[in-house]
Amino acid sequence: MVEIDPWSSTTYKNYARLRDEFGIQEFTRQLWGDLPHPHRLLRRGVVFGHRDFGRIKRAIKNKQPWAILTGLMPSGKMHLGHKMVIEEVIYYQSIGAEIFIAVADIEAFATRGFTLNEAEKLAKEEYIANYIALGLKPKNCQIYFQSKRKEVKDLAYLLGKKVNWSQMVATYGFSGSTNMSHIFSPLIQTGDILHVQLEKYGGVKPTLVPVGVDQDPHLRLCRDIAQAHRLYNVNLTRDGRIGVFVKVDRNVDDLLDAAENVAETMGFKELERITEYKALYIDDAKVDDIEKLDESLAFRETEFGGYGFIPPSSTYHRFMTGLTGEKMSSSKPESAIFLSDSPEDAKKKILNAKTGGRVTLEEQRKLGGEPDKCMVYELFLYHLIEKDNELEEIFNSCKNGELMCGTCKKKAASLIGEFLEDLREKREAAKDLVEEYIVD
Repeated sequence: MVEIDPWSSTTYKNYARLRDEFGIQEFTRQLWGDLPHPHRLLRRGVVFGHRDFGRIKRAIKNKQPWAILTGLMPSGKMHLGHKMVIEEVIYYQSIGAEIFIAVADIEAFATRGFTLNEAEKLAKEEYIANYIALGLKPKNCQIYFQSKRKEVKDLAYLLGKKVNWSQMVATYGFSGSTNMSHIFSPLIQTGDILHVQLEKYGGVKPTLVPVGVDQDPHLRLCRDIAQAHRLYNVNLTRDGRIGVFVKVDRNVDDLLDAAENVAETMGFKELERITEYKALYIDDAKVDDIEKLDESLAFRETEFGGYGFIPPSSTYHRFMTGLTGEKMSSSKPESAIFLSDSPEDAKKKILNAKTGGRVTLEEQRKLGGEPDKCMVYELFLYHLIEKDNELEEIFNSCKNGELMCGTCKKKAASLIGEFLEDLREKREAAKDLVEEYIVD
């Protein structure tokens, strides 16, 4: 059994096994292929899994409102591994998403020992300025601090009523020595993810959370909590019927009336209402209709005092391997290229990076290199080479023994130097814009 700890430094490699054990679906070309100008992280399989991305794709296709919720942990310098998520966010912003970015200052306090003031300073200077420099736009974007957004904290407390200690232990492995702020921080994250569907922030809508697979426990907890607070369940029954079931004991007739109205509006005609079971059966609906029915009902729940939260969708990206072959980490400077590194420092790190080359040049020419094991090739794959045909040429030349590691390192050092120098100039200009993006 694989265990996922959102606060550990574990490197996860067997992504297929993680998908199987935790019910994550494969992120296939069928999902991303007809998105507008798919980002390289989608095209290249760096984003490897998802939950309910179909909701998001449908919202994009139908030009309906949808949101991105992501967060930043202000606990160290920003490196290339962090850059991946914000690049996804910037891409989704370009195709119509409303962007919400949580500064996880409460979590940094609870789990990393930073004060709220330290977290705020680090977030503004190290992260938000870089986000702007990388291309994040102010339109339809708000960055906020967990500690300053009342709705997030209120939801964390209110929604926590339907979570018990056993569930928290099963999800996170908490022990008797875990401090209560740490225990409460996942509920704060649930408040982050779900508050974007409150009326103040545009109402009920599909929401996508792009994360590394280490954050999946938070998504599972949040989806469970969202469902626990719904007024309706839409299920396939044992006898193969699609049923809409009212979960509460108040306003049952009115809720069933609303469900009938939704079903009829969607074009269904074969309806059987059994009030004593608090049920509406839709016999001409199919399994593929369940998600659409669930979303349509969510919009009606707010009329009856419910939240109507649509369970958040999520995508999962692979981790970049550190230059040393271990996990890229802010606490191991030699493993990471930081966005504040000078071109000279980055070049030194690349020259010392672990590669997939053979022991000798003769062996390299004879046997070929192993780009799948090469940290320099990962830099090309994730960040430095935009054109897929150019990347493919590098891969094949390495495998065929035509390309030497020294040549690759020189190319990577040149490209990273250009990138860091350009980013430095943009970051300096962005520092005066940071406050424009922050909303309490």
